[in-house]
Amino acid sequence: MGKPGRPRKFKTAKQLEDKWEEYKAYCDNQEVLTHEFSAKNSEFVSKKLKRSITYTIEGFCVFAKIARNDFYATYVNDENPKICGVVTRMREECEADARKKFELQVIPSQLAALWMSKYGYSTKNESNVTGSVPVVISGDDKLED
Repeated sequence: MGKPGRPRKFKTAKQLEDKWEEYKAYCDNQEVLTHEFSAKNSEFVSKKLKRSITYTIEGFCVFAKIARNDFYATYVNDENPKICGVVTRMREECEADARKKFELQVIPSQLAALWMSKYGYSTKNESNVTGSVPVVISGDDKLED
C-alpha cells in the first residue's frame, strides 16, 4: 500500500495496465530525424524514421510522472494481487523486450552484459568448486602384503 496521505496515481490494475500499454506504444513509435549526404543530388537529405526504445520500469515512471521510489513502494507489494500481477508482467515484458532487441541487433551486442545484468543474466562462468568433494574407492582389488 502507498504512503499514508499520498494519493495513488493508479487506483486499479486496469489503470496501471492501460498506462503501461500507452508507454509501450510510445516506446515502439519513436520518430527520429536522420540526415544523409546524397552524392546523386550533392546535398543532405533528411528523413523521419520510426524507431523503438527499450521498455524499462524507470522509463515508465518518467512517462507516467511518478517517482520510481513511489512506484516501488506503492505497487510492487500491493495488497491487490491484480496490481502485483500487472507489475510482474511489466518486469517480464521489459526483460523480453531487451532480449528481443539484442537478438534482432537493435541494441549492439557489446551492451548485452550491461542491460541483461538487470535481469539476473551474467557473462561469468562459474567453474570453482568449493567445499569438500567425496572420494569413492571401490574395493574389488585386494591389497597384497
